[in-house]
Amino acid sequence: MAIKYWEFEDAPLKEKLKSPSIKEIAKIFFDNETEAYRFSLLLLEAKRKKGIRLKDVPENIPIATAKRYLDYAVQIGLLKHEDGAYILTDRYTRPFRNIAAYIKAWMDSEAEEDLSIQFAGARREKQFKRGGRGAPASPAGEQEKQEPTSQHS
Repeated sequence: MAIKYWEFEDAPLKEKLKSPSIKEIAKIFFDNETEAYRFSLLLLEAKRKKGIRLKDVPENIPIATAKRYLDYAVQIGLLKHEDGAYILTDRYTRPFRNIAAYIKAWMDSEAEEDLSIQFAGARREKQFKRGGRGAPASPAGEQEKQEPTSQHS
């Protein structure tokens, strides 16, 4: 976790609470922008739909990846997992009091957020299987498999 405690001291927190953003929450837990984007997308879906099931995960995130992120959110206290659905909750420990206040403000806010702007550098396409059986060949891999053409004089 990349928590910068000074950002959540009383004065900066009051300023941040005026316009809470999922990006700020994701930046606490992930340094990598792609990971933060995926985590944000899942939390935003859970917020919009009042819960998310694995079968309702957006298509650009693999189910196994979504499960890993959703289980992590349960572990840190952002979500609870009941009846096969992940639902927003607010179970936080004392050291995260101000972070919890910010997250709660985001949960209660009605502002629309555009993740494509907030995570401009994130990869949004689904990654294909990297190995094993049935993995689709990449265009680069197909070029390597082709035999070089030789010119005969």
